[in-house]
Amino acid sequence: MVFRATEKKERSLGVKLFLKAFRCASPKCATIRRPYKPGVHGNKKGGRRKEPSEYGRQLQEKQKVQITYGLNNRQMRRLFRGKKQTEAILELLEKRLDNVLFRSGLADSRIIARQLINHGHFAVNDRKVTIPSYLLRIGDKIGLYANSRKLKVFEGLELKLKKNEPPKWLKLDKEKLIGELIDKPHEENWPFDLNLVAEYYSR
Repeated sequence: MVFRATEKKERSLGVKLFLKAFRCASPKCATIRRPYKPGVHGNKKGGRRKEPSEYGRQLQEKQKVQITYGLNNRQMRRLFRGKKQTEAILELLEKRLDNVLFRSGLADSRIIARQLINHGHFAVNDRKVTIPSYLLRIGDKIGLYANSRKLKVFEGLELKLKKNEPPKWLKLDKEKLIGELIDKPHEENWPFDLNLVAEYYSR
């Protein structure tokens, strides 16, 4: 039910947010199979979308960020409070433990990463962390517990990682299943405009 809801949100916003990982990169992706808004009226007139107002664009970009990183309204307000630069906000978002697990390939999606963290399958610098929003620092290492490797959810992980290349700001030991944050997050094609989100919260 969670996955169905997230796919509907992607279709509503008209953009792929890779909420379901490998499915989003395949022809099974909902935004490819049904490139129109959900609902009984979504496919009328070829599924053409009306051009949103300035406020509508700001709201859409805010929703994209919120859905991508799994944030609630309170977390969003706190994140955009004050006069933070958009680069600093992106850095905070990308340094979240659940996001780093997804970017490194140790989890198929951020949603799955949050579930795995909540169940205590990963450690940061050899200490168990069960908070998905935990912010990593450069030099921090993420490891999968040995006992957890035997679980069905991690079957075939080594094979998946052979086909996956993490971003340049992450280092991954594909045999030991250890990820490391080695630089500030950069060089990503983010599917949203944080400047518009900042404008939304400055109203």
